Parts: sequence; C-alpha cells; structure tokens
Amino acid sequence: MSAITLHNIRKSFGALNVIRDVSLTVEEGEFCIFVGPSGCGKSTLLRMIAGLETITSGQVSIGDEVVNDIAPADRGIAMVFQSYALYPHMTVAQNMSFGLRRTGHTKQDTAARVAEAAGILQLGPLMDRKPAQLSGGQRQRVAIGRAIVRQPRAFLFDEPLSNLDAELRAQMRVELGQLHKRLGATMIYVTHDQVEAMTLGDKIVVLRDGQVAQVGAPDTLYNDPDNTFVAGFIGSPRMNLLDLKDGALAGHPVAAPAGAQVIGVRPEQFSPGQDITASVAVVENLGGTSILHCTLPDGQAILAEARGENRPAPGDSIGLALPARPLYFDAQGQRLRGAAA
Repeated sequence: MSAITLHNIRKSFGALNVIRDVSLTVEEGEFCIFVGPSGCGKSTLLRMIAGLETITSGQVSIGDEVVNDIAPADRGIAMVFQSYALYPHMTVAQNMSFGLRRTGHTKQDTAARVAEAAGILQLGPLMDRKPAQLSGGQRQRVAIGRAIVRQPRAFLFDEPLSNLDAELRAQMRVELGQLHKRLGATMIYVTHDQVEAMTLGDKIVVLRDGQVAQVGAPDTLYNDPDNTFVAGFIGSPRMNLLDLKDGALAGHPVAAPAGAQVIGVRPEQFSPGQDITASVAVVENLGGTSILHCTLPDGQAILAEARGENRPAPGDSIGLALPARPLYFDAQGQRLRGAAA
C-alpha cells in the first residue's frame, strides 16, 4: 500500500475554478474521507487522483511516484463507483476475474485471488449468479471484490453506498470498516453523508467550494471545528450557531472572547436551567432521545436534545443552561480560541 500526496492541486473548466490549491497527504494504510456538500469538488478531486480528470496545475504522487502523466490503468489504484459498473452478462466470478484475465494473469493466480476476495466478502454462494440476480448490497460487494483482486496500491470509493437503502447503507458501512482493518489498505472515500464520514474515517477532509475547510480526525472535527461551516456541517443533528447581540444571547450575557459574533452549542450540550428561555415548536421522538425544535425570544431557532420520560411537548416553554465551554466564532465565521472576555 502507498501514501497519496496532493501538492497545490488546481482544476479549472475555462474560467470556472473547481479545485483551488488543495494540498494534503493520505498516509499509507489510512482511511481518508472526502466530505462536503454537492458541488464542493470532492468527486472531481478523487477522479484527478485516479487519472480520470486532467490536472490544471499541481502534482499527485502515489508513494514516491508523481503520476500526473501516468495513465489511470498504470497508477496501481482501484476505483469503486456508485453505479457498481458490473457486466450484466457475466457471473460474479467472471466480473471479479475480468480485469486480471485481460492483464495476462495466469488462471491459477486469477482463481486464487478471486477465491481470497470472495472469502473476505462472503461471496462464495453467489459466484455463479449474474448481477440481475443480486441485491444492491451484493452488487456493491462484487464491485469491491473486483477491486480487491487487483491488489492495488490504494482504493478509491466514489459515493459507493448512495444507491442503497438506509438499512443496507448502515450494514455496508460496518463491512467497509471491517474490510479496511483486514486489508490495512490506503483508502479514499467520497461522500456527502457526514454520518458515513464520522463512522468510517481515520481522517476527514471537509471540502467547500473546491478548497479544504478543515482536515482532522472525526472527533476533532466534531468537538473542535475551525469555522462555522465545519461546525454546522459535521454532526447530526447540526450544531446550533446563534447570533450574539452586544455580548448576549437572547438577552443572557455570555463571557465571550473579544470579537465574538456567533456562539456554537451542540443540541446535547444544553441542560435544564435558566440561562435562556425557549418555546418548543416541534418534538422529534427518536426513542431514547427527542430533538426539540425551539424558538428563542429574539426569534432565533435552536435545537435541543431531551432524554428521559418527561419530555416537553409542542407549545411548552423551557429553560436551558448553556454549557461551560461553548464555541465562539467571529463575523467571518472563524473560530475564536482566546480567553473569554
């Protein structure tokens, strides 16, 4: 397996700059997630690593080799697509072995690699079936198996679970995590789903408008975001980003750093108290918890989490205490890390 390094990568389509000066390293054996909203450039960046998109400027290296001018088939990477891209007239075994047979591998080597991948992915009983006879999750496992048999330097996944229903997505997330641990492979995984990002990645790269908004471990991005974009994007339900007025939130003074314009509080960080008063509009019952959609006296909407049996109902007025250490951001959305005023 190999590390992947991007150095000052840019991609333009005419006057449109899609990727703007991205530099980062995916370490050998790391599971790295590219996440961000639609149109942020994450799939384009992945395709540039694969060689399926040309690079306007900058360098892509796999291991110690600069691969800008190397054909996709010669980069030593395997890509798994959203659409599975299986040959409908071939069996599972034939789909998995097709690439090896085309590149001159012996029958014995091909059979051994296919059998090993089938064992890893529990595809043994399905080897004689064709794609039309498989479920969506089974098709995706075949596509992953086809990548595994190549024994690539790195795996690239482009939103591979987006066509599956919620239950299958959850199951496949577990399987992909186990696969990474078993193979110890370098993997880059593109998704717009921050739940996938949080549950799968060793490292997450949050992209916005073709630039890196922040890079870090899942817990770091959740607890220590650099800006309001990352704070609002990572986490479900989202973080509350509330406007401060004259150093107060809805009339309640807060000990904010100088220049603070926004206070960030996760829904689960609120506790019963008297710092602020909120009116409950909607209650989302999730079983063990409920998400309360509330309105502050100044009109700002907030989310709070409630646990236990005695939960508020729509129309109730509730008192909330702020956490001891909320996050603060300036007018440009950048995190303020200095001491409170």
